[in-house]
Amino acid sequence: MLTFLGFAMIATFLVLIMLKKMSPIAALVLIPALFCVFAGKGAHLGDYVIDGVGKLAPTAAMLMFAIVYFGVMIDVGLFDPIVKGILRFCKADPMRVVVGTAVLAAIVSLDGDGSTTFMITVSAMYPLYKRLGLSLVVMTGVAATANGVMNTLPWGGPTARAATALKLDAADIFVPMIPALAVGLLSVFVLAYVLGLRERRRVGTLVLPSGADEEPELVTVGTGTGAGAGAGTATVTGTAAGDGTAVATATATAAGAGAGAGAGTGVPSAGSGAPASGGDAGEEGFQGLDPQRATLRPRLYWFNAGLTVALLTAMIMELLPIPVLFLLGAALALTVNFPHMPDQKARIAAHADNVLNVAGMVFAAAVFTGVLSGTGMVKHMADWLVGAIPEGMGPHMALVTGLLSLPLTYFMSNDGFYFGVLPVLAEAGAAHGVSPLEIARASLVGQALHMSSPLVPAVYVLVGMAKVEFGDHTRFTVKWAALTCLVVLAAGMVFGII
Repeated sequence: MLTFLGFAMIATFLVLIMLKKMSPIAALVLIPALFCVFAGKGAHLGDYVIDGVGKLAPTAAMLMFAIVYFGVMIDVGLFDPIVKGILRFCKADPMRVVVGTAVLAAIVSLDGDGSTTFMITVSAMYPLYKRLGLSLVVMTGVAATANGVMNTLPWGGPTARAATALKLDAADIFVPMIPALAVGLLSVFVLAYVLGLRERRRVGTLVLPSGADEEPELVTVGTGTGAGAGAGTATVTGTAAGDGTAVATATATAAGAGAGAGAGTGVPSAGSGAPASGGDAGEEGFQGLDPQRATLRPRLYWFNAGLTVALLTAMIMELLPIPVLFLLGAALALTVNFPHMPDQKARIAAHADNVLNVAGMVFAAAVFTGVLSGTGMVKHMADWLVGAIPEGMGPHMALVTGLLSLPLTYFMSNDGFYFGVLPVLAEAGAAHGVSPLEIARASLVGQALHMSSPLVPAVYVLVGMAKVEFGDHTRFTVKWAALTCLVVLAAGMVFGII
């Protein structure tokens, strides 16, 4: 009964948010509450929720202060050189923009924190996607999948959990997996290339005038004129809906804000599962990374770089709990970069929207995870899945573990999978002579899909900053992320790792 209710609760949640019948926060709270009553355990709902909140409170605190910290670092210009390098590579070509998104997300993912990766990637690439009229779900899908592959780094979480659960060395798990993960990351770049070509065919290519490629982020695409003084013109060439070539001109604004009316192309998305994002580029006086913004602190660049390196080093070495590190880092960054109280309040207010959205999602997810684990649904679902494995598959438990990691890490938290299910799979494999190391390596396969799970708080940073509906992101990303996982699994088997 609990097995059926668990699968039914997850299916109901996914259907409602993908059909946009409920917001993610409402669905994360109301659906588990209803199924808790169906399970006959409504009287314990409060205990389950408090337990879930207690487990996720450190994550909420970490995300809150990480958003403030990296938001301040973006404001003061710490990541501007990286962004400019990626944007020079992009040259306003949709294919290069999408590939650049994957490359940037992969590079930033080296810090092991998904929320950081998404904040920096979206801040850098959002202006180009808006101004070129590219589909924003392409950006969120590519960024999430690239980050999922990189999330397998030993300090990213899953590898350490697998090592702890099976009492193994993290290096013994991760190092042999590097070739398979490299193939997975390469498949993400190939996916980005293919999606970029599709976007190029849909919206055309922006041809920049001579010298404009040095600051491509300052170019506004569309049929209207920006609010600033014109610095030059750019031509968009592409095939209209089957009847010829469309040509449009746009003015590059001096400040890069692109605030003029009609600053986007408004081309409907073809096959991306969501509308193109360029049609409302003028809303909210949209601002990109303005190279002249008042919050820049060039004289403090090396201080901020050193502080960030020290913070990430302390995270990797686990000198203090991550929430505490980000709390200290955010306080220090605000104090040094903005010594005046009104400026500090302004920076906190500027990022309050993201903080509130993400913290709300985390605590709403605490209801979902609290009910899943508290009622025993997770245990019954895992036992049912493991019990359904045919006896003849015993010698192939590594392959089975890799396949099961896709749905289980999507529908469960990493803690639930690695500490609850993985030991059972390892024990079943050991009975048939399969090494726990192979089981542990195979368990990493599903991480590309896991990063788009509704139970991963960082994904709400991604869709929130990109202004993408979670249901649209899910519909677009799941198939590509699952394909990437299968590529990693196949590469692992070919290389003899799994």
